[in-house]
Amino acid sequence: MARTAYVNGRFAPIGAATVPVEDRGYQFADGVYEVLLVVDGMLWDAQGHFARWRRSLSELAIPLPMSEASMRLVVRKLLRRNRLRNALVYMQATRGVAPRNHAFPVRPPAPSIVMTARPFDLPSANRKAEKGVRVILAEDIRWGRVDIKTVSLLPNVLAKDAARRAGAIEAWLHRGRVVTEGASSNAWIVDPDGALVTHPKTNEILGGITRESVMACAEELQMKVIERPFTLEEASAAREAFITSATNLVTPVVTIGDRAVGGGAPGDVALRLRRAYIDRSARLAAAV
Repeated sequence: MARTAYVNGRFAPIGAATVPVEDRGYQFADGVYEVLLVVDGMLWDAQGHFARWRRSLSELAIPLPMSEASMRLVVRKLLRRNRLRNALVYMQATRGVAPRNHAFPVRPPAPSIVMTARPFDLPSANRKAEKGVRVILAEDIRWGRVDIKTVSLLPNVLAKDAARRAGAIEAWLHRGRVVTEGASSNAWIVDPDGALVTHPKTNEILGGITRESVMACAEELQMKVIERPFTLEEASAAREAFITSATNLVTPVVTIGDRAVGGGAPGDVALRLRRAYIDRSARLAAAV
């Protein structure tokens, strides 16, 4: 079936959906994005994603292109038009269209907004989690405000492509010997004492919405969470490792670089958290 996109108030076949060449998102990466996970027609962690969407726009001084209620309505229509009940919905807003000039336009244009949807296969994702995944290591060369979810992702793209070429699914980024996060996920380890360790929310990482939900799951399961930087050496010596994101949920990591983690098999902690996250997300989404 042909895919349908939403662009600035109109639905169109994705091959015909366009924005002007002087859109500042295209010329300057002057915009932000979010990805919503939809399972059985329900939006998971939507409240957190919309909150981060508003924060990212505010940090770049881009006006809200539409209200949250209107965006939710567009998402529902987009899912129906694409006949999807399990999907990843991509939302992007830019400062809009203006003659090319680095400084913000004196007369602010209307923000541009684009939404697309593609299928999400939860059973396939579960099978991947049951086997565990490999991550490579890459220097973190991103700018100093990665806490804003901007469309400026070239360092992430380079790291992801290096991971793909190495037969891995993710790259763990590090500054010096300290792991910050994955190219498109948050990084976690289980230390020798059984505590969950992940980098604190600073300008050096994008505070993941799934990350926050997993912390809530850990609290319910009475697991200890420590927000602090961890090193490459600690990652190599960890009992377990895993990544979290809207697309990966909670996925065990069994190899970091060339080193096996936890005997090279998914750990009980990560798998237990994944089940808890799925149960919690489905329960909360159904209650909305």
